[in-house]
Amino acid sequence: MNIHQHARTTPRSREALVQRVARGAESGRDVAEALGVSERTVRKWVQRYRTEGRDGLQDSSCRPRRQPTATAPELVAWVLRLRRQRWTGSQIARALTLSRATVARVLQRHRLNRLRALEPAVPVQRYEYARPGGLVHLDIKKLGRIGRIGHRITGDRRSRVRGIGWEYVHVAVDDASRLAYVEVLPDEQGVTVTAFLWRALAWYRRLGIRVRRILTDNGAGYLSHVFAQCGRSARIRHLRTRPYTPRTNGKAERFIQTLLREWAYIRAYPTSAQRRAALPHWLHYYNVQRPHAGLHDRSPISRLAAPSADNLVRLHS
Repeated sequence: MNIHQHARTTPRSREALVQRVARGAESGRDVAEALGVSERTVRKWVQRYRTEGRDGLQDSSCRPRRQPTATAPELVAWVLRLRRQRWTGSQIARALTLSRATVARVLQRHRLNRLRALEPAVPVQRYEYARPGGLVHLDIKKLGRIGRIGHRITGDRRSRVRGIGWEYVHVAVDDASRLAYVEVLPDEQGVTVTAFLWRALAWYRRLGIRVRRILTDNGAGYLSHVFAQCGRSARIRHLRTRPYTPRTNGKAERFIQTLLREWAYIRAYPTSAQRRAALPHWLHYYNVQRPHAGLHDRSPISRLAAPSADNLVRLHS
């Protein structure tokens, strides 16, 4: 219960007040003087205790018993119904001839003022393949090429270099071990993603990992005929995420966040070439040295059956 800062009594002190009066040793005036309240206050709480018991010692609601100007229940029901159809507050106000403030109060009172309240978050379903190679996540992140130090470092968007183009970071992340293979390529076309897949499969094979499934989104490159032919040739099952559901490919999405934070945006690279040159060093650190929270603070290479010095050499080949 919220008690205002100037309150002389609380439910607990009111009960003590009533008990002092009930014992008969003190009059209502004496109790009032001892507690620093009016005699009328003492009489009020004694009377409420006699009629309602201990519940009567709680603060009553400040809401008036009658509200002639309150929004009709039928209108409130319509406001909530339209809101659940994802109407905005302004649209609801115009449709029902209500003020926007009234609609806002109704939505806030029923905790529907934010759209996320209409669709509660889906419970996280975590999974992990038992062996490396059971599933490899593929994804692509588009990065702007660097003409000079940009607004992410300086904070000044007026100095942006426009029309310089993009480069595409292709990533492959093993579901069980989190071992990652990354390349920066000029586009995300079917031929390019297919060539990247072949090189990724060969890289995992050198580490003793036989890839059996891949998971991608529904990008055009991953839906191309040449990519499908590559999967059939390698006898790999191709799984795709549900549309507009990036969490299905969560391990790749999370790896890309780490990649951007710890490599792409960690320093002010003068050129795109210098940013690309820094990638192999960071990738080796990620695979071999960096503690991974999902692996109990162990590195991805530790998930291999028998990580050896030979495996470490193959990470660079």
